[in-house]
Amino acid sequence: MALHLTSTAFEPNGTIPKKYTCDGPDVSPPLAWNDPPAGTQSFALIMDDPDAPAGTWVHWVLFNLPASARALPENVPKVEQLADGALQGRNDFRRIGYGGPCPPRGPAHRYFFKLYALDTRLGLRAGASKADVERAMAGHILAQGELVGRYGR
Repeated sequence: MALHLTSTAFEPNGTIPKKYTCDGPDVSPPLAWNDPPAGTQSFALIMDDPDAPAGTWVHWVLFNLPASARALPENVPKVEQLADGALQGRNDFRRIGYGGPCPPRGPAHRYFFKLYALDTRLGLRAGASKADVERAMAGHILAQGELVGRYGR
């Protein structure tokens, strides 16, 4: 089963507005998704840029989002733990929470928002890396979906 991940801020493969980048206020875009499969215990979200010059750049790591969640609002606070108990990891800017697109001058980069429905909650602490989350998710992914946006300077 696939999760259908959408945003009211940009179309799939569309341009991510400046508001959600380092050229603007750098707030996270609103995201929404459909019902996950039965047995879902939590969600994890990873946003990264595979077009970064030094290799894939991690922009956002979020996990243990409650199974009842069907959306993330715009401007998720950049704190370790959200009000609903979800935890945020460290991005490649070495900060907690969302870090928006900030590519070097040149062709637009692709930004992948990847959402995973999991059959467990992850036993990780806030500040976990993308690699930590991917290791912990192994064997627990019930469904996944992705949304790609583009941004260039």
